[in-house]
Amino acid sequence: MPESSPFIRRIRSFVKREGRLTVGQQRALDTLFPHYGIESSEQKLDLDSVFGRTAPRILEIGFGNGTSLAEMAAKNPQQDYIGIEVHRPGVGNLLMQIEKQSLTNLRVINDDAVDVLNNMITDNSLDAVYLFFADPWHKKRHHKRRIVQPEFAQLVRSKLKTGGLFHMATDWENYAEHMMEVMTAAAGYTNTAGQGQYLPRPDYRPLTKFEQRGQRLGHGVWDLVFKKTG
Repeated sequence: MPESSPFIRRIRSFVKREGRLTVGQQRALDTLFPHYGIESSEQKLDLDSVFGRTAPRILEIGFGNGTSLAEMAAKNPQQDYIGIEVHRPGVGNLLMQIEKQSLTNLRVINDDAVDVLNNMITDNSLDAVYLFFADPWHKKRHHKRRIVQPEFAQLVRSKLKTGGLFHMATDWENYAEHMMEVMTAAAGYTNTAGQGQYLPRPDYRPLTKFEQRGQRLGHGVWDLVFKKTG
């Protein structure tokens, strides 16, 4: 690369430690992704065309194995959901759940959320963005990898409609404090719980098995919900 060429290496918030796909996950990727998946692109999505209707749109970043996202989509058929996940086993697992529950209001993207938001999501088009239990990168030298940073907060804000919600949840207190600091300082947002306050888990966020286990062990969970004000 010539010395004059600009090159900025973006620090990613994830590392792919992908395990082997099960037979079912591979089948789902091969046969179901063409129906329920959205291929990565640098073109903005027409979500009305994707879902065949106009409805509130919610995007979840890093849905893991997809169980909670599928549950939300099943319980709220009046809303459309888009799930983004970099790990293919999780994508395959969610596709299997979409098929099993015959969900028509859920689509899946297997890519980096920052790239998807920048390239594929139209500004002012989302009613909510969910970020549940993102990697906390708990070692101090890795804090720069945390996805919630000032630039990311403004990227999410640009995609939300006015009044749209950015809902974060974590079981790491230090990460909760970090997110609170970033979001409190972020222009164009207000904390729905009040200055510096966290919310009890809203009913629409499913209680995961992981979270239930943590509660039995005395671990806390912190929910932050910020509204786009302009």
